[in-house]
Amino acid sequence: MRDAGKIVAEIHALLRDLIKPGITTAELDRVAENECRKRRAKPAFKGYGGFPFSICASPDEQVVHGFPNDKPLIEGTILSVDFGVIYQGFYGDSAYTFPVGKIAQAKQRLVEVAEKSLFLAIEQVSTGKYLTDVSRAVQTCAETGGFSVVRDFVGHGIGKSLHEEPQIPNFVLGDRQAIPLVSGMTLAIEPMINAGSPDVKILRDGWTAVTVDGMPSAHFEHTVAVTDNGPEILTRV
Repeated sequence: MRDAGKIVAEIHALLRDLIKPGITTAELDRVAENECRKRRAKPAFKGYGGFPFSICASPDEQVVHGFPNDKPLIEGTILSVDFGVIYQGFYGDSAYTFPVGKIAQAKQRLVEVAEKSLFLAIEQVSTGKYLTDVSRAVQTCAETGGFSVVRDFVGHGIGKSLHEEPQIPNFVLGDRQAIPLVSGMTLAIEPMINAGSPDVKILRDGWTAVTVDGMPSAHFEHTVAVTDNGPEILTRV
């Protein structure tokens, strides 16, 4: 899983350097797939449940699962890119929200708080902690910052499958989250934070989730291992 995570991290770094006004998300998708195959890995999302692309590319009000397309990106957009691989039977999964050129201060703050919520959640990942601690860290950070947490989508366990138990909500659900974290568990923690309402809807393509109020959303994710010495982020070079 370290090897799978390293591949994800390297390709995200390549995509980050390409994201600028004028590039298309279809181009980013092609780069991700080609780079994946160069490393003898497979795109984790392509074909998963019928998803037709290697990356999820979700600009502005799109929360998750956006389809790459041939429309050039516009200055001031924020773009969430979710990407994963399968390598030697194991999965890595990570997401970042990138600025396209110069972005408005309000969007910048949304991105910063969403990313901060991820790392505060990761700080809770160690033996002796509970899933509730992870969820509470995200919710507290987002809501203190004046933003809302998406309820319709959650993080997940990951390993030999892309989505495994336990589910990892980004908000506190009570007793359902009283799951102890044990050394060796691997978790995909992924806050999805909205500037406005937490409510989302699915577009006609059956995949793309957008905010109901049209306000922007930011998404960050890392695959993280639970260890006796704290968290180990697997999707970071």
